[in-house]
Order: sequence, then structure tokens, then C-alpha cells
Amino acid sequence: MSPNAQFVTDETGKRTAVLLPIAEYEHLLEDFHDLAAVAERRKEPTVPHEQFLEELKRDGLLSD
Repeated sequence: MSPNAQFVTDETGKRTAVLLPIAEYEHLLEDFHDLAAVAERRKEPTVPHEQFLEELKRDGLLSD
């Protein structure tokens, strides 16, 4: 847990919410978005690494 996290508790001391700095919250949102994209695509066929590199070079997205 982040050392910058602050917790909101109920009258019994049970944690009910967390406060995070905006930068940490945004980082968590990016991670969540990335994981969602991976989950959506996990059943797609894979491409061998060498083939992928060749396609990037062919498309001008990677130099030799």
C-alpha cells in the first residue's frame, strides 16, 4: 500500500474508503486500462516475435 494513502474509517475503525494523491490514482487507472485491454485480447491468435518485428519494420515503425 502506498505510504501516501489515507483511510476513512467508520465508527468501529473499519476502513471504508481510501484517499490517494491524484498522480497515484491516475497511475492505477492506467494500469487498470492496460489490464482490461490485455483481458479483451487474450483469446486472439499470437504472432511469433520475429514475424512481429518484420511487420513493424515493413510498416516503417521500427528501423533495421
